[in-house]
Parts: sequence; C-alpha cells; structure tokens
Amino acid sequence: MSPARRPVASLWIGESLHYLNLLALESHLRHGHPVTLYCTDRVRNAPNGVEVRPASEIMEIDMGIVEATSASFLSNVFRYKMIRQTGALWIDCDAFCHRPFPDEWTHIYAGHGMRGALNCGVVGLPQRCELMDRLLDYYDNLPDYPAWWDKGQRKKMDRQDPSLPHAVRIYKAERTAFGPQAFTWFARQTGDVDKAMTPDALYPVPFQLNDIFYDPYSAVERHFTDKTHSVHLYTNATRPWWRKNPPLAGSYAQRMCAELGVDPAAALEG
Repeated sequence: MSPARRPVASLWIGESLHYLNLLALESHLRHGHPVTLYCTDRVRNAPNGVEVRPASEIMEIDMGIVEATSASFLSNVFRYKMIRQTGALWIDCDAFCHRPFPDEWTHIYAGHGMRGALNCGVVGLPQRCELMDRLLDYYDNLPDYPAWWDKGQRKKMDRQDPSLPHAVRIYKAERTAFGPQAFTWFARQTGDVDKAMTPDALYPVPFQLNDIFYDPYSAVERHFTDKTHSVHLYTNATRPWWRKNPPLAGSYAQRMCAELGVDPAAALEG
C-alpha cells in the first residue's frame, strides 16, 4: 500500500455493498487514501481497512424521504456537510481510484457525460468557501422552486402531490435538482465553475456508455488520459443484468476485481 494520503469518505444506505462498491472502496485503499464509510445500517461486507462510522455523526438520514426518493438522494446534502465537518474528499461508492489525488488539490470536480454539466460524484472543496455556503443554504432553506428552473419544470412540480414533503416534490419533478443541477448552478454563481477539471480527470467514460465496463471487447482504457485520477462506474445507470451477475472475463470490471481481490459472485445484487 502507498503512504497515507488525504482521507476520502462516502455514505452507504443499506446492509450490504455490491461488488462494484467494494471495488471502488478497495481502489482508494490501494492508493493509500484512508477511507471512511458513513452508514445508516450495520454493513455486513465493508472491506478490511475501511473505517465504518454512523451517518448520524454528520446528519440524521430521514428514511421516509429516502423511501420516497432514492437511496442516493440525501447523499447530495450529506456530502457537503461531511466536507465542512471533516475536510475529507467525497467519493461516490462507484468511483474507482485510478491514480491517487494529490494533497495540494483544493478544488476537485469536473463535468461529465455528453452535456458538460458538473457532476458531484467526486468532490473536494475548501471547508470554508462561498460555494459550500450557497449549497448548504440551498439545502437548509429550500426555495419554492430551484432558481434555474424554467416554466415547464415549475409546472411539472406543481403537478406533484401537494401532501408530499417539499424536497420530495422537487426530486420527483427533476431527479438531479439536488445533485449536478444544483452544483453546476451555484458553481457558476460563485465563479468556481472555472476551477473545474476536464471530464477525463474524473469521468473519462461518459455515463451514456456505462455498459463498456462489462464488455470484454471494449478498450475502456482508451478513454483515459494522463489527467485521469478517477473512473466513475455509474452503478445507478447499470442495467439490472450486470448488477445481478458477475462481469464477463476480460471486461474492465472483471479485470479490476481480479487486480484488487474482489469476488463479484460473493457480492451481487439480490
């Protein structure tokens, strides 16, 4: 293992990790990053070396809201509260560490996909900065509508069940309104969008091509550059078959599992 580097952390809601999640966490350990996994439940298969801590140390997770949205929904709030409290680098549980993150980097985020909006699957920010202030204020004091929404988006929200919590209505109108949309909007407001890395640094494979990780005939590494430090595996977009079956021999997912000693068959989606 490499010498200790900057700490990274993530959130897990549930009792077991999928093999791609294990792969992501193990990859950071391999490069010497101390890894903390904040959990809402007792996770039965966290990798050795990962420090497991209660999510409540950062914030209380409202499971009613999670059930009405998705397991990853509140992670959009959690990540910034975690960074402010601990200074750790946020990583999604499907971000594979290709190269270690240099200690001197203060702003770690990049655009992704074909449209170029900023993603927040890997985020490093100063604990005290205007962008962090604006993001936390947005989550703590939700507006009637996100400021960047057009009339069509507002009408879509108006059609939601008024008895639902306000945050849930926003989510059901626009799934990414708490994630990439908010991060991109506020980074533009503060000028921090100019500090963004190019997509190849953190999201070398566009999410629209996520099946490539399971295809033994696809040269995934051809998407990588000398700037690539993280490879997002997009588990939320992965087709059910790949989540329920071990990856094919020769595919990027299978090769990385073999390299890090992860047994896919022992951690499939139920």
